[in-house]
Amino acid sequence: MADAIIPLITLIALEVVLGIDNIIFISILADKLPEQQRNKLRLWGIGLAMVMRLILLAIISWILKLDKTLFILFGMPFTGKELILIAGGIFLLYKSTKEIYHKTEQENPNAPTQIKSGSFGKFLSEIIILDVVFSIDSIITAVGMVNELWIMYTAVIVTVGIMLVASKPIASFISRHPSFKVLALCFLMLIGFTLIAEGFEIKIPKGYIYFAMGFSFLVDLIQMKTIGRNSSSQDAPKQ
Repeated sequence: MADAIIPLITLIALEVVLGIDNIIFISILADKLPEQQRNKLRLWGIGLAMVMRLILLAIISWILKLDKTLFILFGMPFTGKELILIAGGIFLLYKSTKEIYHKTEQENPNAPTQIKSGSFGKFLSEIIILDVVFSIDSIITAVGMVNELWIMYTAVIVTVGIMLVASKPIASFISRHPSFKVLALCFLMLIGFTLIAEGFEIKIPKGYIYFAMGFSFLVDLIQMKTIGRNSSSQDAPKQ
């Protein structure tokens, strides 16, 4: 039992890191819905991510077959996992680029947000697509780290619990600070590019990716605090 604790903690930490991308994507979509539907979308999105992972763990033998070569194109072998990663990366790039354009070029900050009927179902379907991509990548990574299925199941359930607790504060923070929303969308673009690169067997260490994301977040946070301090000093009454 003691030998399983370290792999379990390691896998939970890895799942949480991979889950951050999912939380950011869900939070940005939820922010476009009416207030009463945002929490519902977050709960459904994260809940479906757990269900997806548990189902994939139950058919683990099929998941492992995704690492087998399906065909060779221009001398490069392609597996089922790689095709899913490429498709997911292209989808993530498209969505994040579209949202950035909307935020920076089209959106009028003084105009009320227009919510189309059926937006909840549309956003939920987009979350499901990303859930499939992230779940397959997560499960194959987990299989490479541990052999016991109970460790994988436990890691998934614990991770989803952490995501449920963290999703609302993260979503509220992104909603309150527009600059961080654009930064989060840039993160998703970077993740999409990484998925495509991995699909073409170009390995980019994830540590580099998350370090760059963390550093950018820190710089934006410092800038926000500096601007806020300067605004407070200018608004203060002169003696």
